[in-house]
Amino acid sequence: MNKKVTWKSGTLLAPVPVVMVTCQSKESKPNIITIGWVGTVCSEPPMVSISIRPSRFSYNIIKESGEFIINIPTKKLARETDLCGVISGSKYDKFHETGLTQGKSNSVKAPIITECPINLECKVKQEIPLGSHNMFLAEITAVQVSEELIDNNGEFMTEKANLLGYAHGNYVSLNKSLGKFGFSVKKK
Repeated sequence: MNKKVTWKSGTLLAPVPVVMVTCQSKESKPNIITIGWVGTVCSEPPMVSISIRPSRFSYNIIKESGEFIINIPTKKLARETDLCGVISGSKYDKFHETGLTQGKSNSVKAPIITECPINLECKVKQEIPLGSHNMFLAEITAVQVSEELIDNNGEFMTEKANLLGYAHGNYVSLNKSLGKFGFSVKKK
């Protein structure tokens, strides 16, 4: 039996996605911020949320521009992902510091990170102050996916992508598929 202890209230939801969000206002150069507070919130229309502390450099860029891109990193990009979360865009050009490549987006001004296999272009629909963070609810207006990760049936090969996650202060590799949705009830 699993014996339990009670901890203080906290955010021990794990693993969660870890993403690099790119943003750019009319006056600013492109910036990258690493975010662990991210999630899908609606299928139709496709929507996501990101939560950022208002003190962060990227917060005002996203508030002003009303758009951003969620770039989903791989295990290979763990160092770059971490670096973009610990240095400030107010002092550093994170594309220069990491060597990441800017690519063209389809529906927003900010660039995608070409090394990331998935890029979700987003337009803010609402901002919600929550406490330490403000949440931006956004509609996904375009999606770019690395062609080499699409199989002959048009399916995204998640296991081959070797995506990066975050679990209570640690980066984790999400590279092993345990079953496709519905596998537990699939007839043999």
